[in-house]
Amino acid sequence: MMIGKVSSFFFNSSASKIFSVLIGGMFLAACDASVDSMPSADIVFKNAKVYTVDKDNPWATSVAISGGKILAVGSDADTDKWRGDKTEVIDLGGKLVLPSFGDAHVHPVYGGLAYARCSMHAAETVDAYTDIIKKCVDETDTDRWVYGVGWRPGLFPPDGIPPKGLLDEISSDRPLVFRSTGGHSLWVNSKALELAGITKDTPDPLNGRIDRDPVTGELLGGLQETAKDLVAAYLPGPTQQDLMKAITYTINHLNTIGITNILDAGVEVNADGVSPIVEAYKALQAEDALTADIEVAVKWNNEAGMEQIPDLMAVAKSVAGPNIASHTLKIWIDGVIAQRTAALLEPYSDAHGEHGEPTLKPDVLNEVVKQFDEQGFQVMIHAIGDKGIRMSLDAFEYARKHNGVTKNHHQITHAEFITPQDMARFAELGVLANFQPLWSTMDPYMQLTAVRVGPERMKHVYPAHSVLQAGGEMVYGSDWSVAPAEPFMGIEVALTRRALGDPDAQPLLPNEAVTLEQAIEAYTLTVARVNHRENETGSLTVGKNADLVVVDQDVFTIPVYDIGKTKILLTMFEGKPLYGNLEGL
Repeated sequence: MMIGKVSSFFFNSSASKIFSVLIGGMFLAACDASVDSMPSADIVFKNAKVYTVDKDNPWATSVAISGGKILAVGSDADTDKWRGDKTEVIDLGGKLVLPSFGDAHVHPVYGGLAYARCSMHAAETVDAYTDIIKKCVDETDTDRWVYGVGWRPGLFPPDGIPPKGLLDEISSDRPLVFRSTGGHSLWVNSKALELAGITKDTPDPLNGRIDRDPVTGELLGGLQETAKDLVAAYLPGPTQQDLMKAITYTINHLNTIGITNILDAGVEVNADGVSPIVEAYKALQAEDALTADIEVAVKWNNEAGMEQIPDLMAVAKSVAGPNIASHTLKIWIDGVIAQRTAALLEPYSDAHGEHGEPTLKPDVLNEVVKQFDEQGFQVMIHAIGDKGIRMSLDAFEYARKHNGVTKNHHQITHAEFITPQDMARFAELGVLANFQPLWSTMDPYMQLTAVRVGPERMKHVYPAHSVLQAGGEMVYGSDWSVAPAEPFMGIEVALTRRALGDPDAQPLLPNEAVTLEQAIEAYTLTVARVNHRENETGSLTVGKNADLVVVDQDVFTIPVYDIGKTKILLTMFEGKPLYGNLEGL
């Protein structure tokens, strides 16, 4: 919320928060005044099972809403006094009500565009991939590159690299390019390599790898990390209308699964100091078309230097509106385990001498984090390997030594392998572990991971319980569209560490499971705090926005392996139904 013009973005941000607190205080004071002087509630939900995520008042049976705000939370008798002639009273018959969910790691544009193009996400086999690709080739104009997203490295053992021969069989005269679900790899055919000028003699770019046969040097058809750019430069970029449609697609999808508060985990700023994605967000904000609260992270360009800092800060400061802000810098410090690009302290178990190289030198990372922390930015670092995580913690410690303790909510996202020596540092430095709970299973990707890192390091993979036990804090994000964003799916896996709905599946470190209450908080109030909106949303508390969901089953009483099947009946944002309808409850 912006009140008038002020001289500084960060003063604006602070002033907005102070204003919100004052308004909340005035609202509460008014609630204590004579009921006759107050307008009645617009909506009252009664006869419900309400889990508020408010430690002072965790359970209730009724919620009253007025003007998009929560007017009262308590028993049915507590909300009766707010009922008037025009109040819509909805008897939920014991249904469960929760705060609407947040997601602290999504890629709205990447995901939206991925599903709008040749999507491979739903396929479960290599044969299904080739069937989808054939269809996309037939449907794409012959003068255009065929591009798609969504293949999984785990379906291509032992190296996670799909062979170009599969694509060459589909088409040898048209360039075919397909990005992996995680975005770290491209799978291309021979024609795409030819048109991009990539040969056996092309050197690997900095922080990238062109996959080759170790004996013959023949190109295999895989491009890792920055090597993707050698082909990506030939793909047509999206228009602003494409970007707006992608964002709208993603937010609408997230609304249907109960999410109304997100962190866009990395938008690029070009050499001219402009972010087309930010401009698309601004256009949607101007149309009042954002049906979620959005924190935008500007992305550090590892190929550039310190000269980009003013542009990144300027773009972030230009993002301001009732439902959108930017206080976050995203940095990639390493890659992924499957392609051996994650940075490890000790060599990979299946490759002699390979550690995976960090994408930035420690002194550069330290200085970047210090400068942004000093200017009021929180820093979100993609770190998967134990070396990448240690470097990230070292950078946050460096910033603290220079800037003191700040109110910034720094995060390490993914945080896959945390050494026991580094576990307590999350709490000591106030750094949140941003986990993707759906990844905590022994799926094919994790089986490939076990081959890469060996049994000893597999004792410390996604150690959610250990982080909490050491006094640290976690927040949940899906990394959508890399993985499904459904919160109840993530909650189930967080509690079981097994494949969804399968009590007989091999667990992944079951001692690292968390409680239901911890998982819900990591999807709600903690996301709100990370996004600087804890005074507005994240719990069902008087004075906050009426952001809530009604669901079809009570996750507190059903068998744990049924939690992932829970369906959203209603998603409400600022008191307005976004998905479902009041009459259908």
